[in-house]
Amino acid sequence: MGKSPNTVVDKRTSSVAAMFNSIAPSYDFLNHLLSLGIDKLWRRRLVKRLLRNNPREVLDVATGTADLALVMAKKSPSVKIVGIDISESMLAIGMVKVKKWKFLERITLKKASALCIPSPDNHFDAAMVAFGVRNFEDLAQGLKEICRVLKPGGELGVLEFSMPCHWPFNALYRFYFLKFLPWVGGKVSGNRQAYTYLPESVLSFPQGEAFAQILKLAGFNDVEIRVQTFGIATLYIAKKKNQ
Repeated sequence: MGKSPNTVVDKRTSSVAAMFNSIAPSYDFLNHLLSLGIDKLWRRRLVKRLLRNNPREVLDVATGTADLALVMAKKSPSVKIVGIDISESMLAIGMVKVKKWKFLERITLKKASALCIPSPDNHFDAAMVAFGVRNFEDLAQGLKEICRVLKPGGELGVLEFSMPCHWPFNALYRFYFLKFLPWVGGKVSGNRQAYTYLPESVLSFPQGEAFAQILKLAGFNDVEIRVQTFGIATLYIAKKKNQ
């Protein structure tokens, strides 16, 4: 008898969680080092765009060490954020940072999967994901679940790595991404496999219009696609359809 889809999903969830648990201590350092700090700029742009509509309650999916949640809390004095992630070690580091910035009353971190968000329907004004959607066990189901907990008209902001299209930058970046990044990431974190998974997951992830179509099938419309820094990353903004 073959394995059920749920069994396969559960195993992948456990595998991804274990990988991020193992690299959690060096995750923030390597993120900023390997992106030369540009990832901070991308997060600020995502937050700035979502704050246009003055959301009061925001969901941060795959929050990791809470970098994105902290950026939003610093930019808006009234917003409350719930961050969820499947990695306990990443959440533990995130909680230390939340306490350091004294945001305990405004940022709540929970262990949870994007496939089963512990919130009622039509609850959040906005949702956001930074460098996490490609790790969803089931991309379409994860996006549908985010759509479920968003209020009608609520916005989702997704920041994800992408591959540059134009030569010669695309060739240089591909070498950096496929060769140099795994080597440095492996040396610092002690887990080369995790930093081999990163470029492989980016290469296999649908980007641009392909991802926009998946968002629309999940219940979103008005999808904006904003290419960042020569195509290294892409910012997507989508709105939940009014019911």
